[in-house]
Parts: sequence; C-alpha cells; structure tokens
Amino acid sequence: MEYTVQKLGQISGISPRTIRYYDEIGILKPTRINSSGYRIYGQAEVDRLQQILFYRELDLSLETIKEIVSSPDFDEMRALREHRGKLLEKRKQLDLLIINVDKSIAVKEGSSTMSDKEKFEGFKQKLVDDNEEKYGKEIRAKYGNDAVNNSKQKMLNMTPEQYDEVTRLEKEVLEILYAAFETGDPAGELAQKAADLHRQWLSYFWSSYSKEAHLGVTQMYVADERFKAYYDKKKPGAAAFLKEAVRIYTANIK
Repeated sequence: MEYTVQKLGQISGISPRTIRYYDEIGILKPTRINSSGYRIYGQAEVDRLQQILFYRELDLSLETIKEIVSSPDFDEMRALREHRGKLLEKRKQLDLLIINVDKSIAVKEGSSTMSDKEKFEGFKQKLVDDNEEKYGKEIRAKYGNDAVNNSKQKMLNMTPEQYDEVTRLEKEVLEILYAAFETGDPAGELAQKAADLHRQWLSYFWSSYSKEAHLGVTQMYVADERFKAYYDKKKPGAAAFLKEAVRIYTANIK
C-alpha cells in the first residue's frame, strides 16, 4: 500500500510537516514523487518510520538514528528485538516509580510506613538503568564488568543524603566548568576547582579513585559524541577544556 504525506501522517500520528522534514534531512525519503508532485511512501518507508519512532522513544537524536538506519549493516529484525528489550527495561523503571508513588500515597494516608532509603529506590534504579543503556557497552569495555557492577551497586546503596550530594555535585561541576571555560585557562583556579569537584563526583561511583582512571574518563568525554554533547551543550569545547583541566589536576596529585 502507498501513502501520501497526509495519509502517512494520519496512520502514524506524526505531523505532515515532520515527515517532510525527515525527507529534507535524508532520514526518510519517499519512494517516489508522483506526477502531481506529491511525495509517495511505500511499505519500506512505513517500516523505516516505525524504526525511527522506536529510536525516538529511546531519546536518540535524529542524527544518530539516521546513522543507524542508513548503515549497510542495519538488521531490522535484530533492531526490533533490541527495541523490545529496551522498552521492557523502560517499563521496569516506570513500574518501580509507580510502586514508589503508591507507597508514598499509603504513607500519607497513614496505612503504611516508608523508610527514607525506600523513597529514593525507584529514582536510583532508573539512574543506574539509564546509564547502563546509554553508556554500558563503552564503560564495560574500558573498565571491565566487575568495576561497572560495583559502581552500580554503590549507587543503589547510597543514602538519601549521599544521593542529594551527588546530584548537587553534578550541577556544580557544570556551573564551575562553564565559568572556568570563559577564562580560557585550564590551569586556573576555577578550572582546577571544576576538576576537583569532578573527582568528588566520580568518587561516589568508584570503589577507589585513581588519577589514570580520572584522566581516562575525561578522554572518553571527548572521544564519545554522547558524552561530548552533554558537556558541550551550553559551551561547545567544554568537554575538551575539562579533559585538559583534569590532565593538569592529576599531574599535580602526588
């Protein structure tokens, strides 16, 4: 069956404007243009749009999705199985948060009790699962399964106070890093403060700190586009600046 932009939009729930935009950026080209100048989409394009929407649900950028679905090695069946597994993980995360909300309601109604640790279990598990989904393959290859599993367990065992502190530190690292970036001096006081705060933040996830691992992490920030995008979001070049600041910081640690 074939569809115009309007009809494809109706069955997919995607606006015609978005479908046209997908054509413009080359992620979803029509199978042909008819004699009236309308874009016509066939079954292959319908299936590709479905794949695009699956990946969008997993918060991947359009640029990343385009690279995946345009690859000559792209396997649609394998991709569908991977989507299913990731969606099941997402459902598991939502189920944990729903349980957390139900417990909180019961506590407020006076029919149950809830420890401070329990109040954060769903959020911590979601953070751990999200990190595994986004970066698990890379960090396991770099640091090994034991180190990553130990880090995950350390996160899950955090007290509410520790969880609040690590969240605060993550925000402060970015704030100080961006301020330091404006100075242009990775050896300056602000940049070195950002490097030290970054060490403190990492220490909440690592069983022990090492200069080599600290520097290795920041090198990965520059090499991996996803990490780079996180640090460069407001200040392009901030990831490379942090790497240089940490290089200087670790060189001065005895």
